[in-house]
Amino acid sequence: MSLEDRAKAAAKNIEGKAQEAIGNVSGDPEDKAEGKAKQAESEVRHSVEDVKDKVKKNID
Repeated sequence: MSLEDRAKAAAKNIEGKAQEAIGNVSGDPEDKAEGKAKQAESEVRHSVEDVKDKVKKNID
């Protein structure tokens, strides 16, 4: 996984955590749900890139 992809996934995770926290403080369930969705998207990105890394390692 490129460093840029890792940074983007980490940023999405941080953004999601912040949005979820804002939703918790404000009581807005929509913000909370969107925050959790962004965190889940970040986890998926990391998983996909980890698989790519493993495949590349096995090919090399």
